[in-house]
Amino acid sequence: MNPDLAWATWAGDRQNRVEHALAASLPAEDVAPQHLHAAMRYAVLGGGKRVRALLAYAAGEFAGAEPNDVDSPAVAVEMMHAYSLVHDDLPCMDNDALRRGKPTCHVAFGEAMALLAGDALQSMAFGVLAAARIPDPAAACALLAETTGPRGMAGGQAIDLAAVGAVLRIEELEMMHRLKTGALIRAAVRLGASSGRALPASKLSALDAYALAAGLAFQVVDDVLDVEGSSASLGKTAGKDAARGKPTFVSILGLEAAKRRVEALRHDAHAALEPFRAQARRLGELADWIVTRTH
Repeated sequence: MNPDLAWATWAGDRQNRVEHALAASLPAEDVAPQHLHAAMRYAVLGGGKRVRALLAYAAGEFAGAEPNDVDSPAVAVEMMHAYSLVHDDLPCMDNDALRRGKPTCHVAFGEAMALLAGDALQSMAFGVLAAARIPDPAAACALLAETTGPRGMAGGQAIDLAAVGAVLRIEELEMMHRLKTGALIRAAVRLGASSGRALPASKLSALDAYALAAGLAFQVVDDVLDVEGSSASLGKTAGKDAARGKPTFVSILGLEAAKRRVEALRHDAHAALEPFRAQARRLGELADWIVTRTH
């Protein structure tokens, strides 16, 4: 670890690192069944901000782990995230045609193959984590299972689908996104931290508070960008939430109030880390990056 690295250099190094680790972990396209493996690699590689992997590496650094200690958890959370995107984009869900600046997996490979690719990525994520060189792989797999099940991503997506055309209170919207988006962000932080030395309860609680604020900020920024961004800059269809009648932070709070909410959440994320100062530098920089991103 080099604490003198600038944020952009540090982040770029970790993004490249997890990209190579993902490419090495995924089945090769020339291995049967080739079409399935091609769809999996298409869904995972060559795009995305790798926010969840960066969170894992930053939390690992917080716990004294070296980058190679965090590679497997970073790969696992990125595979799980890719699986969720493939399934969310399906016609039976959000029916999106653009993701990460290219046709969605079901557009490129067909609905059935996209469904199978998502299923395979989910199971691979658990396999990678179970084989990881971390102190307690079983506990890590249990955390990831909770993250992706009815009390996590799947539950959040179910609420999201039911909310189309409905009027939600802000508390209900926040709960939905804590499950759909925030659960995997918290898991990325916790799994990264579990790659290093054991942390006392006070630090684990601080990491949870940080992840809660950062995860919600990520979603509020997404809602703002859905209004202010373009499809070209976002790499996905802009304005889709309003067109479908989905409740968002912007539709409930208004654009300017949503932006103020982002800044309040950034403050909360930094406040959770404040007692740890330099030890939590990368996590703090990540919170700023999440808030100020343009795509």
